Amino acid sequence: IFVVPSGPGGGTDILGRHVALRLGELWKNGAVVENRAGAGSLTGTDYVAKARPDGHILLVGGIFNMVMNSALIKNLSYDPIRDFVPIGYTSAYPFLLSVRTDLPINDFRGFVEYAKARPGKLTFASAGLGTLHHVWGTILVKSMGLDMLHIPFKSGLLAVQDVIAGRIDMVFDNISASKQYVQGGRLKGIAVSGPTRSAHLPNVPTVNEAGLAKFEGESWFGIFAPAATPAPVIAKLREAMSTIIREKEFVARVEQDGGRILDIPIANQAQFLRDENERWSKMVREFGVTTD
Repeated sequence: IFVVPSGPGGGTDILGRHVALRLGELWKNGAVVENRAGAGSLTGTDYVAKARPDGHILLVGGIFNMVMNSALIKNLSYDPIRDFVPIGYTSAYPFLLSVRTDLPINDFRGFVEYAKARPGKLTFASAGLGTLHHVWGTILVKSMGLDMLHIPFKSGLLAVQDVIAGRIDMVFDNISASKQYVQGGRLKGIAVSGPTRSAHLPNVPTVNEAGLAKFEGESWFGIFAPAATPAPVIAKLREAMSTIIREKEFVARVEQDGGRILDIPIANQAQFLRDENERWSKMVREFGVTTD
């Protein structure tokens, strides 16, 4: 059983279903997806943390529940590092900084200058308090010394729609969700958060290229098992995941959405999770990001 800690139809759910389907085909044994949404992503994640560690219940996780929850929530009911073991990471997607098309700027530097001249006047949208849109948007805005008003919405789609409509000035959203609007001329894309430019939007520079702020982040995903799962079971699962992320169809699917395959060697997988937790917890504290 692959537990998705969010509702059906979102990116995490689609990814989980594809991995479950391929694992079932590889092992000639049905693998099912169970959506356990609730309390952000806490319900499903906590369920797997406390599940019987026999390899039959796995978590579809990502930076949202394996890093951001522990950075933002005091007394979290699970510990991502202590309670889970990574089976394999799948993919990573940069975020795209977009603004409404009638804003009289054409690039990232122009936007920063425009916003600095209007302290407290501009707005940025997010998919809600504690989401990557909110956390990364706040860190980026503050690291550039800007004073902007955060407007949380109930979803990323609603946030983007209000920027397209011209009611909100900016949104920092996953490239897989918002690249189509930039390509179609309904939003102005001014920066991407990855280490390199996106092949889908080659004219949009990275945040770091502008030299105004240092920011690099990708929304990543992976499969996790309860920490006490026996080593032979973990080894078998890791072998299967290693096969799946190298398949042409899987690679093409990820790249089509604007992402890249996140192929982290087994020896480095636990360290990657520790590093990400340390890095973002420090940034959340430094820039005073809260869910209040």
